Amino acid sequence: MSSFVVAPAIMTGIGLTFAVILAVAYRFLRVHEDPRIDDTELLLPGSNCGACGQPGCRAFAEQLVAGALTPSLCTVASADAIAAVADYLDVDPGRQEKRVARLHCAGGRGQAYQIAEYRGLSSCAAASVVSGGGKGCSWGCIGLGDCRGACGFHAIAMNLNGRPAVDINACTACGDCVAACPRDLFELIPLSHKLLVQCRAPLAGDMATALCRTACDACGRCAADAAPGLIRMEDNLPVVDYSAGGPALPEATQRCPTGAIQWVEGAQFAAGGDGRVRRGGIHARAS
Repeated sequence: MSSFVVAPAIMTGIGLTFAVILAVAYRFLRVHEDPRIDDTELLLPGSNCGACGQPGCRAFAEQLVAGALTPSLCTVASADAIAAVADYLDVDPGRQEKRVARLHCAGGRGQAYQIAEYRGLSSCAAASVVSGGGKGCSWGCIGLGDCRGACGFHAIAMNLNGRPAVDINACTACGDCVAACPRDLFELIPLSHKLLVQCRAPLAGDMATALCRTACDACGRCAADAAPGLIRMEDNLPVVDYSAGGPALPEATQRCPTGAIQWVEGAQFAAGGDGRVRRGGIHARAS
């Protein structure tokens, strides 16, 4: 028999054999998937931001259908969308307090002292490796906007003072800015937590204020003025622990000599901030 006939016959036989094997495997080994997962995924925003703690909307939909999570954990979806998911799955939508990205640094161009002029790639990550961006404080915000570039929701703008202003309405607490900051200055904080420490320099007294006018000088007055247990000093910095004490009141900020701790309502920094800082007052904000 000619090889021109044998070779195609053999290949056809091999193909049919594997086809049968795959068909049998699919019939007996396939994993059933709840069709509600597809429908639930379509009801979600599709941003795949990870703010819910899952790697994407598909994984979140799987957990919702399994009853392991509640729809309100999606910080991107509107209230109507969350209600639609809850109605479809016939579950409680749940409740989650809104969180926003807050920056633990108030040292913009008008506060942090420059020791050199940085010329290079306009990137915080690059500047932190080369010269720290030229600022004397090696713990503070470099101000070149890596966080702004990382935010897929356009919730961050660099203000006139070189600090990232977060739009609390657009912020979804996805955490991309947290990952992008080379100095680990961003933290996702519940909006109701209004006492905010805006310094990460572990120095004290003149050593701290010689680097930045709004640096914490470790005086400890905020801890003394706050409710018992609410604020403690660690490594020359105040740590606000809502689980250990309270209530939190703006009075804890009023004797701060530098404005390193603020009572923040709404946006932390004004989008067009010019560098002025209101220190130690009720409802104070750093521009």
